[in-house]
Amino acid sequence: MKYSLFSLFLFLIQGISLCAQETDSAYLLQPDRVFDGRNMHEHWDVWVKGHQIMDAGESGTLHPTGPFTTLVLKGATLLPGLIEGHSHLFLHPYNETKWDQQVLNESIAERTARAVVHARNTLMAGFTTVRDLGTEGAGYSDVGLKEAIGKGIIPGPRMIVATRAIVATGSYGPKRKNLEHQLVRGAAEADGYDALIKEARTQIGNGADLVKVYADYRWGLETDISEPTFTLEELKTVVAVASSSGREVVAHASTAEGMRRAALAGVATIEHGDNGTKEIFDLMKEHNVAYCPTLSAAEATASYDGWKPGTLPEPVRVSTKRKSFALALQEGVTICMGGDVGVFTHGDNAREMEAMVRYGMKPLEVLRSATSVNAKVFGYGDKIGSIRKGMLADLIAVSGNPADTISAIRNIRLVMKEGHIYSAPLTHSSKNHP
Repeated sequence: MKYSLFSLFLFLIQGISLCAQETDSAYLLQPDRVFDGRNMHEHWDVWVKGHQIMDAGESGTLHPTGPFTTLVLKGATLLPGLIEGHSHLFLHPYNETKWDQQVLNESIAERTARAVVHARNTLMAGFTTVRDLGTEGAGYSDVGLKEAIGKGIIPGPRMIVATRAIVATGSYGPKRKNLEHQLVRGAAEADGYDALIKEARTQIGNGADLVKVYADYRWGLETDISEPTFTLEELKTVVAVASSSGREVVAHASTAEGMRRAALAGVATIEHGDNGTKEIFDLMKEHNVAYCPTLSAAEATASYDGWKPGTLPEPVRVSTKRKSFALALQEGVTICMGGDVGVFTHGDNAREMEAMVRYGMKPLEVLRSATSVNAKVFGYGDKIGSIRKGMLADLIAVSGNPADTISAIRNIRLVMKEGHIYSAPLTHSSKNHP
């Protein structure tokens, strides 16, 4: 018997669906402390009604109207829902299946089924929003996944999607030795102003919330060495097209020259930035370009090649990342939290936050990066990333204080997205009628 992709979805959803509360539910949340996206506050309460935060402030100062449920979260910290800055929900860890084999051998149905599970695991880890930066050969499937989550068909984070991403012809994988064979590509190939304009508009027309472009990639004479791909003027063209529709451009760039061109072109963020220099980070700061370092991806791929932290010297890529991150901190560049999840396990997103602390960032700054900073940089700062009146009720509670020990961010006790509770709170609750 043959099954449609829709039937597959129904079967899968029955096994993993989570029960969310009614949209008109109201809660008074009483944790030990509240991180509002910028600062930590002791003895604060937060009042949620429907999709929104109605008020937040010192305990005893809020006055909820109508019926509401009080959730007492002893020993917990309440935070805005975390925002993953660099994810690929249509990929799974490369030590399970190499990237080429995922793109070439896994059907869209299989990859979508995996993405549904990945979305659920991400949400339950406290990440209520993800910026998903390319389906890596799965076309516009991220748009459908985003819509299914938005309609409440499946549980998952709010998605900011890039669809196919744009690469220079011949630069991206899967790489071919026999050019007569036409293979699926991991991103859309486009060259020159007309082709770039058309491809950017095509992706926008198919539902892209932003445009991702590869400013460099491994296509030099030595194929494992990255070199710039698009010229500065080509990158400016993509930025101009996206900007005219109110969208941002993000750039994959790991070389200093690729980063320079991307910054001058006006991209919003540079992803990876492995070989950033003081001059480059100063340029990024001057042009208000944020940096998403993806530290965990470098560590993960190195571990797949046999590296064991603490027992073997750091591989060059990891030590180079460490140096770039330190320079970015030193020069005051805006740093986003994004781990390139999919290279490693979805739901283990906190791994990047822990790496940022190990590489020299203070835990409170990491919390800001994963909430208010990401929200502002991605253009959603008026909706998510902060706990204040009028914001969407994306909230998580964790046991302990992650501003003291960042790994406490893994101790999830409550996940709420737009006022819906997706996890059973380990807490005392009571019904209240003012």
